[in-house]
Amino acid sequence: MSYAIIGTGKEGQALAKAFARKGVEVAIASRRSTEALAPVAKAIEQTIVPKSLQDAVKADIIILAIPFGTQKEVAKAAESWQGKIVIDVTNAYGVAPEELGNLPSSVVISQAFPGAKLVKAFNSLAAEVLAQDPNVKGGKRVVFLSSDDEGGAAQVATLVEQLGFAPVHLGKLAEGGLLIQARGKTWAQLIFQDFVKFN
Repeated sequence: MSYAIIGTGKEGQALAKAFARKGVEVAIASRRSTEALAPVAKAIEQTIVPKSLQDAVKADIIILAIPFGTQKEVAKAAESWQGKIVIDVTNAYGVAPEELGNLPSSVVISQAFPGAKLVKAFNSLAAEVLAQDPNVKGGKRVVFLSSDDEGGAAQVATLVEQLGFAPVHLGKLAEGGLLIQARGKTWAQLIFQDFVKFN
């Protein structure tokens, strides 16, 4: 399984650190050149590989750590999204529900990637928390996820566990998924909530 993080802001770098902590290779890409991304990758770990957007989107699992509204630009980088898993880490805070056609923001994101299995995950933790070791006081930090595709959600849950977090399924995007999706200028109930799961 190959992975790519699109976006190298705070959230993207925090996710790259989570991969590096477990020695899992991941590509990073953005609108910047691979040369510009090289120092970012080097500062994290040698398992972080800077790539062009066109090369990064060839991965099996694509993690969108981009500003909401730039998804169509990213989508153009691949000829087809069929069968790929797209993890939506965006937050549409400040975007009026009317602009989204009153749909959950992740449903709007999914429309840019026809054929992909979209899973909402990792967006409910602040970047500085996401960058920390997920082992907390004998438990594991929780990552909420939501998807309309059960198979895609199961694969992302496996990745979440591989990175040392505890996945908690919230169901479909328009159901439990609304608990981790900002609406207008309101943060959903589970965003920025730092939960730990104990066995």
